[in-house]
Amino acid sequence: MAKLGDWIDPQPHGIYVKPADIWVDPSRPSPRALVTHGHADHARGGHDAVWATPETLAIMETRYGPQSGHPVAYGETLTMGDVQVTFVPAGHVLGSAQILLEHRGERIVVSGDYKRRADPTCAPFEPVKCDIFITEATFGLPVFRHPETGDEIDKLLAALHANPDRCVLVGAYALGKAQRVIRELRDRGHAAPIYIHGAMQRLCDLYVELGVDLGELIPATGVPKAEIKGHIVIAPPSALNDRWSRRLPDPITAMASGWMRVRQRAVQRNVELPLILSDHADWDELTDTLTEIAPKEVWVTHGREDALVHWCMTRQIKARALALVGYEDEDD
Repeated sequence: MAKLGDWIDPQPHGIYVKPADIWVDPSRPSPRALVTHGHADHARGGHDAVWATPETLAIMETRYGPQSGHPVAYGETLTMGDVQVTFVPAGHVLGSAQILLEHRGERIVVSGDYKRRADPTCAPFEPVKCDIFITEATFGLPVFRHPETGDEIDKLLAALHANPDRCVLVGAYALGKAQRVIRELRDRGHAAPIYIHGAMQRLCDLYVELGVDLGELIPATGVPKAEIKGHIVIAPPSALNDRWSRRLPDPITAMASGWMRVRQRAVQRNVELPLILSDHADWDELTDTLTEIAPKEVWVTHGREDALVHWCMTRQIKARALALVGYEDEDD
């Protein structure tokens, strides 16, 4: 008797779907790849052929140049070899998808990265019943319980309004987090121009092109200090303490990341205003998702695997860590 999921071959550099002869999120160039989303730890350049959502393909082309891409809409089912492949929203960033694989009556979902809370820049996560759920566990420890998004944005706005002679410099990952912070600010009534680091420009432009309204954005480079006083500046985390930031008017240094839950992370980066904003599921979202989906098995791709595997085992859910390499970004 065949073993459940034995047609899926997890390897250190990706997940190989044998009856479809295709890889999911391979970390090295591959002949055929299914890509869950546009972050560089999942979407690598150099594949001979790529299947992804139109938004993810657009992100990959912005980052890597032309792709041999095949756009797949949410809910669309493709036949690849003997496997039915369906892309389902993951709620992580614009265009992010879970990938449902169906073969010989078995249903396996590769989650990619995901979150469960609302995000005005992308489609929300949709739970899919399956036999095996292949999940991330970036924040797979009980200590990681993210606060309400609105509360964190209100902290940012309060700091801005209390310091009219300074600016607030927010470190945010260039794809997804930066645009989400901007859109969340707009939704809280902040209509003023937001200044952005040059590294943000192309992806912000792409989000706008794809229908996400970010309001007025102004390149921060070369703008006089006096003009930036009382405003918000968004930059990559790497720019928070480099020469670029010294041209700003006495910035209040903030960082938007789930890792800001760990005080030492904020101290290491000289962050004055930690904002706990993550595009990954926290502990409760991970475990609630598993309870809702009720898979027979859980495979954990990366993150804090041991705690989530233990949680599954105590509930009689078979689980194992895959130990894939090259995933997870420390700035989220």
